[in-house]
Amino acid sequence: MSFIADLHIHSHYSRATSKEMNLENIYKWAQIKGVTVIATGDFTHPLWFANLKEKLDPAEEGLFSIKKKYSKSILNEIPISCRKDVRFILSAEISSIYSKKNRVRKIHNLLYAPDFETAFKINSELQKIGSLKSDGRPILGLDAKELLKIVLDSGNEAMLIPAHAWTPHFSVFGSRSGFDSLEECFEDLTPNIRAIETGLSSDPAMNWRLSALDNIALVSNSDAHSPQKIAREANIFNTEISYQGIKEAISNKSNNKFSGTIEFFPEEGKYHYDGHRVCKTRMSPEITKRNHNLCPQCQKEVTLGVMHRVELLSDRDEGFIPHNSPSFINLLSLSKIISDAIGMGINSKTVAREYFKLIRALGNELNILQNVDIDQIKAAGSTRIGEGVEKVRKRDIAINPGYDGEYGTIRIFEEKEKRTKIHK
Repeated sequence: MSFIADLHIHSHYSRATSKEMNLENIYKWAQIKGVTVIATGDFTHPLWFANLKEKLDPAEEGLFSIKKKYSKSILNEIPISCRKDVRFILSAEISSIYSKKNRVRKIHNLLYAPDFETAFKINSELQKIGSLKSDGRPILGLDAKELLKIVLDSGNEAMLIPAHAWTPHFSVFGSRSGFDSLEECFEDLTPNIRAIETGLSSDPAMNWRLSALDNIALVSNSDAHSPQKIAREANIFNTEISYQGIKEAISNKSNNKFSGTIEFFPEEGKYHYDGHRVCKTRMSPEITKRNHNLCPQCQKEVTLGVMHRVELLSDRDEGFIPHNSPSFINLLSLSKIISDAIGMGINSKTVAREYFKLIRALGNELNILQNVDIDQIKAAGSTRIGEGVEKVRKRDIAINPGYDGEYGTIRIFEEKEKRTKIHK
């Protein structure tokens, strides 16, 4: 069975996360977006852990459904065209800050557990190291290898996946505090790493340039801090809907059960290019090298982005495609397309109204972006919005890459083409 899974989000207990990130809203927006399996996020936080135990029931092996008395409260907010079963997978993210080989390392890792007992075992070990109450994504002085050991010791089915593996800060390959290989980080336990999360600023094509990742699944997730960001990146599976099904699909690339990913355009990610935000300096890796990694404005060291890091570690030319690699598709959010089509802010009421008009008529967002006939989109929304979806599908867009914490900017229509009203 083919289904979409978003395996990395956060609850409202995580820093800089919307108060709307509760189970009911996660359940609601998973359906609106078209997600079948959604991460819980933050199972390490005591209050969120208790909330999960209260509101979730066991469903398929290793997955959970929201109890009816909680799903009922939000049912009327979900368009009939989008309603479907949603399953939750227990997940958490750990921020490890520690010293290794005379350098400070800052690594984020994703954890997955098939049941509350396993999650409880992990939490019990982690609370011996630091506070789990202060943040949904706790900061611990714990070597990533030791974290992996705790996960493995909790039971055979628990998993660890390095999060947003290329971002300069807080990632296994990050230019500021990461490593040059998985083996440097996880040492003899490296064979237990079966996947990495590519992050918003890279896509599989960039990762294919490293032969060391040929046997590693390249997963993509939203890292959503608000409900509307769910599934901005996601995974496509072709397997049974179960924890074990997902784990086996990730762990064995040759079984064709991990079908691929839905991606940001990596240039839109906020660490794709090099740069210095203070000076508004955006630089390609080639220009950065010519400038000896210094900002041409202030001569301070720039933040080396994901593209630079890939160039540095790669052993293949751009464009190389490994045999039997899962496919991927780059998408923009439907709200972004509507916003550009009508020339109004992405958070405006007009954009929201047009968004839900399309959703009610045509079904969930990911289906509209990928599959719905363009003429149907034009008929249900506007000619302009249909043209926008078609342009994105054809990659007929203009992008200024993100850098040093600034998201990239994407234009679908030229400024002179923008409209302040929707024209049929």
